[in-house]
Amino acid sequence: MKLENEHIYLEISEKGAELIKIQNKKTGKDVLWTGDPKFWGRHSPILFPNVGKTHQDIVKIHGKDYPTKQHGFARDCMFECISKQEDMAVFLLQSNEKTREEYPFDFQLYITYRLVENQIGVEWKVTNPSDETIFFTIGGHPAFMFEQEGESCADYLIKIPKVEQLICTKAEMGLGVTEPKYTLNLEEEFLTVNEDMLSETIIADGEQIKEAWLYRKKDKSPYIGVKGDGFVSYGIWAPKGAPFICLEPWAGRCDDIGFSGDISEKPGINSVQSGESFTKSYQIIIGC
Repeated sequence: MKLENEHIYLEISEKGAELIKIQNKKTGKDVLWTGDPKFWGRHSPILFPNVGKTHQDIVKIHGKDYPTKQHGFARDCMFECISKQEDMAVFLLQSNEKTREEYPFDFQLYITYRLVENQIGVEWKVTNPSDETIFFTIGGHPAFMFEQEGESCADYLIKIPKVEQLICTKAEMGLGVTEPKYTLNLEEEFLTVNEDMLSETIIADGEQIKEAWLYRKKDKSPYIGVKGDGFVSYGIWAPKGAPFICLEPWAGRCDDIGFSGDISEKPGINSVQSGESFTKSYQIIIGC
């Protein structure tokens, strides 16, 4: 599936409704990670119905344990494209017998991509067609490739506007560690990162990050940004040596170590009552 306008060219796979290519038409450069499994075999997966891991790879729903996969199953499912224009497309995944083996709720998950000038609008909509309340987390995981071959994270800064300090949660084996928290200080809204810091995943809860940008360190110019209000958690990650950084807005996140309660009791969980919908959106902005 291809979308484009005068600024951006996109390719989207029906598997996972995943962005697999973003090209800046002004520079001719690919912005999204290629998916080379040497570092990470994904591009920008949709994380649903769980972001990250659940404790012991199990989720408890109505007193019954269900097996889970890291980041859920949506990224491996085939979506149906239900609407297509030159600069917009809508994809749909509906619950079925296979999804109910891991997640017993009925749902409709709509993913919309829309191009507006130098921005890619990404919208998630979860509709509940059942007679019961459904619970889930959902997140984005776009990986942005460095502009020039041979660059590393040392060539970039992360700008987080209106933030002087981040209070972060540690990750251990894909789960959150509630205490102790740790602090990252920003200098004039810029966070200096290194491979060790990013490989552990920076997790910022409490809606601390409303937008995050990769800036070229050499001239402090914007390369690419991710902007969206109301995301309770945010992840920043890159494998060691990888030529990309992930900027990840999350509506909920991984379980904390030891959490064994019902899904409805999980901190940061989203709920949708019968006949209603949950909508969340963010924008990927091509800097220049």
